Amino acid sequence: MSKVSLDHSMKTLTLLLTLCAHVQLAGGRKDAANGDNSGQKGSSRSSDTNPGRCSYTFIVPQQKLTGALCLNTHSAINAAHNNHSEVAELRAELRRHQEQLEKLQHQLDQEGALAVEVKALRKESNNMNLRITQLYAQLLSEVIAKKDQAYEQKRAENRLRTASAQALQVSSNYRELEKKYGILVSTMNSQNQLIARLEDQCQCKELGQRSSEVMTDPPKVQSNMQPNYSSKASEMTNDVQRDQSALPPPAQQETTGGVHSPPKISTNPPTEAPFISFPVTKTPGPWRDCQHVLTSGEITSGIYLLRPQTTNRLMQAWCEQSRDEGGWTVIQRRQDGSVNFFRTWEQYKQGFGNLDGEYWLGLEHLYWLTKQTHYKLRVALEDWQGRQVYAEYDRFYLEPESDWYRLRLGQYQGSAGDSLSWHNNKAFTTLDRDKDSYTGNCAHYQKGGWWYHMCAHSNLNGVWYRGGHYRSRYQDGVYWAEFHGGAYSLKQVTMMIKPT
Repeated sequence: MSKVSLDHSMKTLTLLLTLCAHVQLAGGRKDAANGDNSGQKGSSRSSDTNPGRCSYTFIVPQQKLTGALCLNTHSAINAAHNNHSEVAELRAELRRHQEQLEKLQHQLDQEGALAVEVKALRKESNNMNLRITQLYAQLLSEVIAKKDQAYEQKRAENRLRTASAQALQVSSNYRELEKKYGILVSTMNSQNQLIARLEDQCQCKELGQRSSEVMTDPPKVQSNMQPNYSSKASEMTNDVQRDQSALPPPAQQETTGGVHSPPKISTNPPTEAPFISFPVTKTPGPWRDCQHVLTSGEITSGIYLLRPQTTNRLMQAWCEQSRDEGGWTVIQRRQDGSVNFFRTWEQYKQGFGNLDGEYWLGLEHLYWLTKQTHYKLRVALEDWQGRQVYAEYDRFYLEPESDWYRLRLGQYQGSAGDSLSWHNNKAFTTLDRDKDSYTGNCAHYQKGGWWYHMCAHSNLNGVWYRGGHYRSRYQDGVYWAEFHGGAYSLKQVTMMIKPT
């Protein structure tokens, strides 16, 4: 055996001896009985060794331990106890970690839901941003469009101002022309009346000469062929026979002063009609109304002298005997725009215009006429295409001037539509007497006099426009709203009354 093997064996033995100290102690007790024999041998050996310094070399073969190992059970128990406490602590720590994990999992679930909501909110926010962008673009386009409209409106206002200035200039020119026209009409009326009076005087002289030379008896025709006026009628100044914008003619002033021309008497009818054509009548009149004229046997339409039963007021009016069975007293007529109907209260009260053309009979005359008995009203309308319609009301009368000539109407029938009942029970309004229900004066907007309400469904005393449809700032034409509307000016209008 080599030295290396011996060293290795010694190291192994030393390790084993160190580890198995307790085993040797136990083993020593077991071999105590044999100790004497071994001691003797050992003592003999040691005695043999010590004196001669002999050494023994034990050669122990390398082998695996097969015997029981001695352990320190007390330390093992302590270690086990420590291990149990550590395990308990570890389990408690594990439980705490599990609880924390559960809390974290719960928080994670909540945060996951919040994350989903946040995603939805982000998506909705993106959609809202897109919508806001679209609305902003739309608003921007509308702002640009409104700016353009404002610019166009300013241009239209400028054009309107220019047109208004031109209209004012035209209106001023029209008023000047109207004044000149009134002066010319006044002059023409005075000249015509002077001519007619001179002709009457000449014819009377000729008739006197012929009667003194030829006829011994008065002509029989004289009792049946009398003109429609008397001495009282010649003394009356009738405002309806002339436009009241004109001055009274001198010849008429002389007539009112007491110079009367004799009645015109002739065996043959004149070949030319006089300036105002009075029909040849069987009786001199005056009559209560045109129905009285018709029942008296006068079937010719024309100008007749009337005097209502309840007053001594004499008036002249056009009697329409040729349509709708006759007997109609014409109280208003529009046909050519020759008369201005934008008048004052006093003019509408007394009447104005030309009896054989456009005229207004007069509110005071209407009051006394309709006070006699029950009258019905017929409004005949014609448009610019020749279509004729009518509106008829079975009751018509006016209140006195103290109640502003308030209109009273009955039931409607006809083909024109009812555009006058809206004015029923309304006071009459003119440019200088505002009695309507509107905040302003309807007469200023409608350019006439009427029983305005707020303001009108009909305006038969408005401006006569040629051609039908007209352009004006206000609805001021001669219109009947149920027949072509308020922007259409009618060609002909006639208002007539007749006893029922």
